[in-house]
Amino acid sequence: MSLPNCETLLLELVEGVVYITLNRPDSRNAMSLAMVEELRAVLAAVRHNPEVRALVLRGAGGHFCAGGDIKDMAGARAKGGDAYRTLNRAFGSLLEEAQYAPQVLVAVLEGAVLGGGFGLACVSDIAITHQGAKFGLPETSLGILPAQIAPFVVKRIGLTQTRRLALTAARFDGAEALRLGLVHFCENDDQAVVDRLAQCLQQIRQCAPAANAATKALLLATETENLSSLLDHAAGQFAEAVLGSEGSEGTMAFVQKRKPSWAL
Repeated sequence: MSLPNCETLLLELVEGVVYITLNRPDSRNAMSLAMVEELRAVLAAVRHNPEVRALVLRGAGGHFCAGGDIKDMAGARAKGGDAYRTLNRAFGSLLEEAQYAPQVLVAVLEGAVLGGGFGLACVSDIAITHQGAKFGLPETSLGILPAQIAPFVVKRIGLTQTRRLALTAARFDGAEALRLGLVHFCENDDQAVVDRLAQCLQQIRQCAPAANAATKALLLATETENLSSLLDHAAGQFAEAVLGSEGSEGTMAFVQKRKPSWAL
């Protein structure tokens, strides 16, 4: 498959995994409108490609993402309120699209994980952090709001903790992020982060890609759909899966005591 040409991202496809590196190290990978648009283009390019099993999102230069690009915000000031709304809402659309990507989204977090970077962490399926990472929602300390990020943070760690963090702009490390449930793994050094990522990707590769995509959609639907109708829909999906190619292959592999074809 071909990936989009990007100026703010480094992209690499290896064994069904697209590695996406935010590549603006001079600004601690601050989220410019160009980066938002390029991330959305990458998500669109891989959305319907069953060969892509996982997306790994990380930052270059020792930082994940320090939030929104102040230069973009300054440039929008001259254009008035509509430009600010457009800029802000574009990032919200990115978070929505990342949240609902059919692939497993893995975030590897180090250095600054602030504002928009915090939001990206909150839409990942698996989050791995270095203990020394610095998390925070600094928006109110700048006189602005975490407007597009807030709903995703609340879903991730709950309203009570989000209120505290958003209304104090408090900074905290990877160990606290683990305690809050923001991340799944907190590692003490760089090699441990690398090893944990390898372990998680190996586990993902044991799972059937279409079953993973359908399961992710089902889990996200639990937040919005009526329970009875959700269960009805899920029953139909289960029947289709059992009779489908992945279900047939998985059953045969189990009976024959071998790995299924998707297990790399």
